[in-house]
Amino acid sequence: MQANPSSVRFAICGVGHIGRRHAALVARHAGASLVALIDVRDELRAGLAAEFPGVPFFLSLEEYLQSGPAADVLTVATPNGLHAPQAVAGLRAGLHVVVEKPIALRKTDAELIMHTALQTGRLVFGVMQNRYSPPAAWLKQVHDEGRLGEVFLVQLSCFWNRDARYYQAGGWKGTQALDGGTLFTQFSHFVDLLYWVFGDITNIAARFRDFTHQGITEFEDSGLVTFDLVRGGSGTLSYSTAVWDRNLESSLTVVAERGSLKIGGQYLDKVEYCHLQDYALPPLPPTNPANDYGPYQGSAANHVQVIDNVVDTLQKHGVATTNTLEGLKVVEIIERIYALR
Repeated sequence: MQANPSSVRFAICGVGHIGRRHAALVARHAGASLVALIDVRDELRAGLAAEFPGVPFFLSLEEYLQSGPAADVLTVATPNGLHAPQAVAGLRAGLHVVVEKPIALRKTDAELIMHTALQTGRLVFGVMQNRYSPPAAWLKQVHDEGRLGEVFLVQLSCFWNRDARYYQAGGWKGTQALDGGTLFTQFSHFVDLLYWVFGDITNIAARFRDFTHQGITEFEDSGLVTFDLVRGGSGTLSYSTAVWDRNLESSLTVVAERGSLKIGGQYLDKVEYCHLQDYALPPLPPTNPANDYGPYQGSAANHVQVIDNVVDTLQKHGVATTNTLEGLKVVEIIERIYALR
């Protein structure tokens, strides 16, 4: 697989489920080239060689940085607790960095990424692909245009299934050090959407429960969080991974001065209710349009636009959709919530 000399060259660090998705999308992107794959699991080598012929495989980021082919971008798709040190290593090696959510598990580590990016003159792209969902983009537009008026209440509900089939014994998922908790791994996208549209929160109160995950994870499976919006209004975040057998829903409901709305579906991919003063809901683009990037569903389909944004930003001096400061704010909000445990 030869790199297009004019394309943006990507090295993918961490080739599990999400990293393999990044690799496949980069390999198929007209403006990108896949130049290296990095993972500590040597047993992946043969399968990756068949899937991505000609792309060299490295057993550590250090090995790649010392002897690997040149790249423009390092994509970090490893366990959450490794994101910050690997992002910093990539930046110091002169690479731009794409970091899967969350960019770090501590605000101080996210700040180190931001400061290193400033020092090296490199860019960091946080992966918050739900921003590309048509209902999410519509909500942002409606709010920014002032069609809601004063926001009274915002309610986020995230009810998914993550049981022993997901938390495999001996893996990193479910550990405090590498996973970080339910809000970091499962629901940071929804915290990001809350911050992206409505701004920061304050006056946080929270209750946490562990209904079905004793002995499986090192943290809670459910939480009830209340808060005030700094810009005015109040909100709740109810979440759980204790739903039996399969995901139930994710939803965001807004009650405001000039009407109410609700976005639902498993990935906030459907407008379920819209009743706003002097406003009719326009047709929205399909959430998962047909494309040439494979059978990705739900929030996964929007990874295509993440890579589009990276390529556009580097080739045409565009703007990073989720910059370091926004990624840091998501970490900081979750850290403030978890400080109440």
